[in-house]
Amino acid sequence: MEKVNIAEKFAGFSETWRPKTIGTVDDYDVKLVRIEGDFVWHSHPDEDEMFLCLEGRFTMEFRDRSVEVGPGEMIVVPRGVEHRPRADAQARIMLFERRGVVNTGDAPAGDLTAGVGERI
Repeated sequence: MEKVNIAEKFAGFSETWRPKTIGTVDDYDVKLVRIEGDFVWHSHPDEDEMFLCLEGRFTMEFRDRSVEVGPGEMIVVPRGVEHRPRADAQARIMLFERRGVVNTGDAPAGDLTAGVGERI
């Protein structure tokens, strides 16, 4: 039961698209990630995802529309919905995901696929 300083955690890594777990709530991981550029189109057949924008701006693209998300705003992507986050400039995001979720979901593993459960 220790407090977590989010700014200090972000200062500890610089790579993008590599979520870092900073806490766990029941079966859900609380993660921090830096994003910049385009991610891959993917979905998570069995899990919802929540993205909370802490700094910067990003767009959550869906096949039929795009949603702009800024600081203090969040978006929940329901399970099974194909999506792709992208950011023109670096954004800092907090994620809430079920433990064990692979960031690229059902997309083939590639350069943007991160390890599961890297805790900082």
